[in-house]
Amino acid sequence: MIIVSAFMASCGPKSVAVTGPKYTSSEQIAQGKTVFENSCNKCHKLPDPTKHVDQGWIKTLARMAPKAKLTDDQHQMVYDYLVSANKK
Repeated sequence: MIIVSAFMASCGPKSVAVTGPKYTSSEQIAQGKTVFENSCNKCHKLPDPTKHVDQGWIKTLARMAPKAKLTDDQHQMVYDYLVSANKK
């Protein structure tokens, strides 16, 4: 029974898709900026937040977040940071 449960859990979705803004507090936006700067900068130059519109960031982060090994919350906070920085 335990083995079957573990197998079923491992076959489920690993990540919740970001579909739009979720976090709005300045603390969460700041955390998103920190994760963005520390995680994304490991492999390439940081892109300008204005490079993409909101939907473009959803697609880009869906591809890049797993490579950066971001948690679902980190993924969401990075997206929310980029969207907030893009609006300025």
